[in-house]
Amino acid sequence: MGSRLSRHNSLDRHSFSQKRRRLDGSADSGRGDFLLALMQRSDRLPGMLRRSPHSPYVRRVAWIQEIQKLLRDRRIEQATDVLRLLRKDLGLEGTSLNDILYKNAAFLNLVDPISHELLLSLAREMQCPKKDADTIKSSDKICRQLIYHLTPHSRWLRQSMSRRKSQACLKNTLQKKLSSDSLDLSGIPLSARDIRQVAFYLQAHGDRVASVDISFTQLHDDNLRLLLPALAALPKLSTLALNGNRLTLAILKDLSEMLKEPQMFCSLAWVDLGNNLDIFTMPQPLLVAVRRRCSLKSSLPTIYEYTEGQPYCYRLETSIEEPSQ
Repeated sequence: MGSRLSRHNSLDRHSFSQKRRRLDGSADSGRGDFLLALMQRSDRLPGMLRRSPHSPYVRRVAWIQEIQKLLRDRRIEQATDVLRLLRKDLGLEGTSLNDILYKNAAFLNLVDPISHELLLSLAREMQCPKKDADTIKSSDKICRQLIYHLTPHSRWLRQSMSRRKSQACLKNTLQKKLSSDSLDLSGIPLSARDIRQVAFYLQAHGDRVASVDISFTQLHDDNLRLLLPALAALPKLSTLALNGNRLTLAILKDLSEMLKEPQMFCSLAWVDLGNNLDIFTMPQPLLVAVRRRCSLKSSLPTIYEYTEGQPYCYRLETSIEEPSQ
């Protein structure tokens, strides 16, 4: 039930919204300055960001776009402040690549080294400019690469599908047998009810599943806990994409505990936890447990990357050092 709005009323409301936005512009700026100051002073993510209904990548992309705008306006100092905020939100506050790779051992297990390298490159472009035009052009290119890396690229979102249509596609996917060894649900918002349906589907058809992609599905800890038993029971599951969701450090404890059992996730060789709420590094016990399950003897799985328009091609990036037992 609901009243139907006429076009005239809709236009009136649109006009009112525009006026309201103009009047509140200074207030919005003030809130942004407050948030910036709050994050710069604190070592933890402010509660207002933890409680946000959006996945973290939404605000991160908005900040990158703000950096692009500030750089075009030659406001380097303000752009640097936003960049510092972005790096802090991604847990990537090291001053240089050497510092991070060699002085702080925790950074050896970064869940998202690609974002870190791009952010370091952007910082160098902004702090050590050559020529104005070149700096803006190259910085803008890095920003676009960052946006591409931090946002979903599933076929659902490329086709600008509505939530209702994506749910219909989810239903169709779960009503037929797998045509390959992978289940790709990336970009489809999954509710607790959807998660239960996915779990039932995996229990029925999971014998051949080697890859599960549930990235950018608005997944949070409680929903993933519902799915973990079904995932852990898959005999051939080797790659698991969980990036771009609302997962927190708490879920790593659940994963680590499950991986202590050899019969759970028995074939897992790679997991992507990047671009979540506050997961920045992989704990050593989790990495060691994954390494024991894969055939590589002197390398640790971290992350993969693929080119736009190409099918998923999972590739292990390896670290040279052997973890301490």
